[in-house]
Amino acid sequence: MGKIDTIIFDLDGTLLDTLEDLTSSVNYALQKCGMPLHTIEEIKNFVGNGVRVLMVKSVPCGEQNPRFEEAFSIFKEHYAIHCNDKTKAYDGVTGLLEELKSKGYALAIVSNKIDSAVQELKEKYFSAVTVAIGDREGIKRKPEPDSVLLALKELGKTRSSAIYVGDSEVDLKTAENSQLACISVLWGFRDKEFLLQHNAKLFAEKPYDIINIVDNYTAQECGKS
Repeated sequence: MGKIDTIIFDLDGTLLDTLEDLTSSVNYALQKCGMPLHTIEEIKNFVGNGVRVLMVKSVPCGEQNPRFEEAFSIFKEHYAIHCNDKTKAYDGVTGLLEELKSKGYALAIVSNKIDSAVQELKEKYFSAVTVAIGDREGIKRKPEPDSVLLALKELGKTRSSAIYVGDSEVDLKTAENSQLACISVLWGFRDKEFLLQHNAKLFAEKPYDIINIVDNYTAQECGKS
């Protein structure tokens, strides 16, 4: 195996802290529909599989609730307007991406967030990233490998020299399904104990730890079989 030259990042909880805006939009929709609200900690545990799953977990009885689609529609309308009210890049992340780019690494973002939002956020926050793939028609969401494989194709790279970076169990499963090693960041939506329970092996306590990992490990050493 050669050295790693490609890094694929999750977005929410990995590069961007989106939790406050997601919580506000969920609770706005729930309140409009006369449903109980959730704390930010509860929402933190609901995210990772896209906004529909977030609302399934947030609405009482999920999709079985007769007002689910109404609540989901209200959420999407509100979040489209307010998705950047309090959202911000995690400290050190922008500098990390710029340095990785300067060192020659190919960079991509793969997210279950709606693709139009992913493209907008990439342009706003992460100009160092070449390719961004969000939730698109005809592409299976993470943890299926489709979006990761599409990102590699668009970068002109292969799995043999790539690694995945995320913050959740969904990201660990995505990496496994994509036959990539995974670096789990510890500033996101899941803690280390939880990630260890889901077979995480590589950890970054702060953004620049990622440079140390990718500079010094081959793909095989990073845990690929």
